[in-house]
Amino acid sequence: MKRSIFGERLAALRLRLEKTSSDTIWVIQPENRRYLSGFSAGDTQFTESSGSLIINKRCAYLITDSRYSTAAVREAPDFKVITMKGHFVDELAGLVGRIRTKRLGFEQGYLTYELHKQIAGRLRNLKRPVRLSPVKGLVQEMRTIKDRAETAVMGKAAALMSSILDNVISGLKPGCTEKGIAREIEVRVHESGADGLAFTPIVASGPNSALPHAEPTNRRIREKEPVILDVGLRMKGYCCDMTRTVFLGTPGPKFRKIYRTVREAQLAALQHISDGIDSSYSDSIARKIIRDAGFGEYFGHSLGHGVGLAVHEDPALSPRRARRLEKGMVVTVEPGIYLPGKGGVRLEEMVVVCEKLPKILTKNNHYYDF
Repeated sequence: MKRSIFGERLAALRLRLEKTSSDTIWVIQPENRRYLSGFSAGDTQFTESSGSLIINKRCAYLITDSRYSTAAVREAPDFKVITMKGHFVDELAGLVGRIRTKRLGFEQGYLTYELHKQIAGRLRNLKRPVRLSPVKGLVQEMRTIKDRAETAVMGKAAALMSSILDNVISGLKPGCTEKGIAREIEVRVHESGADGLAFTPIVASGPNSALPHAEPTNRRIREKEPVILDVGLRMKGYCCDMTRTVFLGTPGPKFRKIYRTVREAQLAALQHISDGIDSSYSDSIARKIIRDAGFGEYFGHSLGHGVGLAVHEDPALSPRRARRLEKGMVVTVEPGIYLPGKGGVRLEEMVVVCEKLPKILTKNNHYYDF
């Protein structure tokens, strides 16, 4: 009988687990939980969980509570669902003890200190004590390479977001507020059939566009000034991410030069994203163009980041975190120039790494030829 995609991921994780010091892994990060099981419930906040996974070479459990158990059984057939009736720490310790775990690996980047203390103490007091062992990136590394089904979903998400952004841009006029534009994006996304927003839209105009992650304000957009629109939605759990900078009317020579420089940097970087290329090299290509144009100090962030079930994940296109790019990775390419108090320009595409040139998923073609 052919395995499901989640069965294949379980098998791959078990092989990875054999190379660690842990015999069992406790998966608590929501994106990792969904990737391995298909269970789609979201966590309302960092200290709460709709469920977690316990996996070793013999068994796979999804622990949840009565609010989610019916959905968990339906969505995660490769896992045995356990509905908690008592305190979570006691339930977890009891299960770990029953399956004769010796060392329980946990996702070190997601477990709170308080919960770690509680669980470590409970595991020490078991008849057969269990040690907690931190694990880093075990599932996240699996998620960096997307299969065809994943890239297909992300392509649909990007196409939908591109269409929504097209419609929003076509309706822009002087006097619209940043908050009003952001609200329109949110409404269109929710009415589109998507899961929802991947993140709160960034709408930043005039001097606010000099803030890479500005929050929308009541400021009204004006003619000839830059307006950065950074948007994304989710479809079947997967994110898309794209940015355009638009102008109402032709900007002055300074921002025409900035825009041309950012676009040149982006296009050049896209030519150097392929299987086997060092991720920091792509960043260096864009950074050199911006630096040679005299704006080096105004490009402070990395060229891009991975996208998948999380809107920011590995790999990074960064001078500080170099790694070899591989076919199937999905990354953003988003150089920017930001002049404090005056404004900025950022342009972002989301692409799939291929053998040669990348496949661009974001379809909005709203670019200027200044």
